[in-house]
Amino acid sequence: MRTYQPSALLALGDPTRLTILERLADRPLAVVDLARALPVSRPAVSQHLRVLKEAGLVVDQPMGNRRVYRADPDGLAAVRDQLDAFWGKALATFKSTAEQTIVEDR
Repeated sequence: MRTYQPSALLALGDPTRLTILERLADRPLAVVDLARALPVSRPAVSQHLRVLKEAGLVVDQPMGNRRVYRADPDGLAAVRDQLDAFWGKALATFKSTAEQTIVEDR
């Protein structure tokens, strides 16, 4: 299992950051390209990207005089592992409750 960082889910709680990550999942983009399609300024996009990067959800690479960002598959996999664990626990609890209800009804 990958190391889960709680900041990843918190970072995704912001609609702008979620939109940025969705766009970066499609293809790598520079700040200017992201800002062009969002109702926030370039500095705001940069701040959102910093949060996403600190949360392990995006990585950047210098290209000339700008940085190009992309979704980090390892960071996304860690979030998915955590969500899968939540889902697994919820299903196990449901199964246990359902089985207990059946036994009590007999």
